Amino acid sequence: MQFDPHHLSALASVLRRGSFEAAAAELRVTPSAISQRIKALEDKVGASLINRSSPCTGTPQGERLAKHAEDVGLLEAQLSRELKLDSVSGPLRLRIAVNADSLATWFVHAMAQVPEILFDLVVDDQDHSADWLKRGEVSAAICASGKPAAGCDTYALGALSYIATASPDFIARWFPDGVTPEALMQAPCLTFNAKDALQRDWIRENLGEKLSPPTHFLPSTHAFVDAARAGIGWGMNPASMVRGPIRNGRLAPLIPDSSLEVPLTWRVSRIMATPLEPLTRAVRSAAAKALIQPTK
Repeated sequence: MQFDPHHLSALASVLRRGSFEAAAAELRVTPSAISQRIKALEDKVGASLINRSSPCTGTPQGERLAKHAEDVGLLEAQLSRELKLDSVSGPLRLRIAVNADSLATWFVHAMAQVPEILFDLVVDDQDHSADWLKRGEVSAAICASGKPAAGCDTYALGALSYIATASPDFIARWFPDGVTPEALMQAPCLTFNAKDALQRDWIRENLGEKLSPPTHFLPSTHAFVDAARAGIGWGMNPASMVRGPIRNGRLAPLIPDSSLEVPLTWRVSRIMATPLEPLTRAVRSAAAKALIQPTK
C-alpha cells in the first residue's frame, strides 16, 4: 500500500502541533485541506488515526504512520546526499527516546552537532526506552541494557555515574549512626517515577538488602538536586551535577567514595542506521567526553 506524502505530512503535523489549525499554519494550507487529507488517509487505512481532542493525539495506527512519514523524510535526505541532488526542502524530523538524566547532563551536546535535525524527544527511564524501539515509535534510543536487540545496531557509550546525596543536616538527622537498613526505611528518598529503580539498586549494591524506603516522586533531574539540597530527601544524582554542591558543603554523599555506574547504549533501528550516521557519530562523541569509559 502506497501513501500520498501530502497526507502523511498532514498527519505528522497534526500530531506534532496538536491541532488541525496549527498543522495548517505549518504546512501553509487551509484547515479544510488538512481535514480532507486526514480523512482521505483514514479512508485508505480503514481506521481512525487521530483522537480529536485538545491537543490532538494519535491512535496507535496514527502514531505508527506518523513515524513512517519521518523515516521516509530521513531516507530521502540520505538518498539525495548520495546522489548529490538538491537537499530535501525543510528540516528533517527525528523522534528518539532518551532518559532524563542524559538529557540534563550530556545529550544536548550531541543534539547541537546535528543542526539539520529537528528533535522530538520521548523522555523515559533508560531501562524502558528500548520498548519504544520495539514498538516502532522511535528511530533510536538511549538504553541501559547492552543486550542485542532484533533489528537494531547497538553502540556502547560508557557509564553514567550517580552518587547518593543529601544535605548535611538531612544526614545528621536521619543517619546519625550511619547508613543502616533501619535508617533507610525511615528516611525519605527521592524517586523520579515508578520506573526508577536507582535508589533500590544502590541500596542492594551497598547494603545487600532489598528495601523500599518512603519516597517523594519528583520527575525532574534538576529538581532532584534542588530537593536534596533543601533537605527534602536523599537521592541518586548524576555525579557531574553534584560535584560542585559537594565541594561547597551543600550536599554530602551518604556513603563516602560510593557511586553507582549505569552503562548506557545507543540503539538505532537498522533500517535507519545509514541516514542517522551523523547523529550516531555525535552521540558517541558527546558520550565519550561525558561518561565513564571502560579501562583498556
